[in-house]
Amino acid sequence: MNNHYLVLVLTEPTEGNEDRFNDYYENIHLDEVIATTGWRSAQRFKLVDEVGEGCPLPYLAAYEVKAGSAEEVIARLNETRPERQQSDALNKRSGRVWVFDQIGPRHEA
Repeated sequence: MNNHYLVLVLTEPTEGNEDRFNDYYENIHLDEVIATTGWRSAQRFKLVDEVGEGCPLPYLAAYEVKAGSAEEVIARLNETRPERQQSDALNKRSGRVWVFDQIGPRHEA
């Protein structure tokens, strides 16, 4: 059985490379992640406001994934990495990944 997961990735550009970072992430990386992992969708967001504890990084990529387990999600991301272009505009040291399991239905207006 496949579960529905939401994978959240926080990132930031390396110093002085924000334009290159945004071009790479939007025009190359998201499509390559979908193509190499088989994940369902991807969308990016930029932090514009916050309340409470500060968000550690300004960029968010959200991926919708169907997989048998959260471990499979992370394993698939890692094993397909060599198939994707890498960019020195992406700060790989500070990036963070979280996998959330769906526990309820989608609510829509």
